[in-house]
Amino acid sequence: MPLIVLVAFGQWRTKSKSNLPLSATDADIAAAAVRALEWDSSVPADTIKVTVSKGWVTLRGEVEWQYQKEDAERIVRRLSGVKGVSNLITIKPSVTPAELKEKIEDALVRNAEIDADRITVEVQGGKAILKGTVRSWAEREAAERAAWSAPGITSVDNRIQVEP
Repeated sequence: MPLIVLVAFGQWRTKSKSNLPLSATDADIAAAAVRALEWDSSVPADTIKVTVSKGWVTLRGEVEWQYQKEDAERIVRRLSGVKGVSNLITIKPSVTPAELKEKIEDALVRNAEIDADRITVEVQGGKAILKGTVRSWAEREAAERAAWSAPGITSVDNRIQVEP
């Protein structure tokens, strides 16, 4: 029995939690990052390029949604041997600014927390600009979340004023 414990202990000492050697090379980290991205269904791994230099991972490519960009970074950041992540992934909308504006306005109307009639939406490229007045900070934040939910939105400029 002690022999099994020693063998198991030896394996634990030579492998990290992501099954990489403790002294993982940049190539090991890059391969693990690619595998991790492929396993995550929310990230289109075929559109993301991974490079590693001295443990620092750089992500490049295009995705349609902000959450995909954030998920890619989250997935790679937790890998053993990763010292940091530069997330250079861009968000490329698959819809026009007019379609984005309509999607955001529809999301505002669907949200019971928000009085959509008091909010105006402008879209410039991938940037949503929200203006108007609401009755609470919660309503203001819900409007911002609704804007972020539209595909291709890369930033939200929330100019909504709170007037109870």
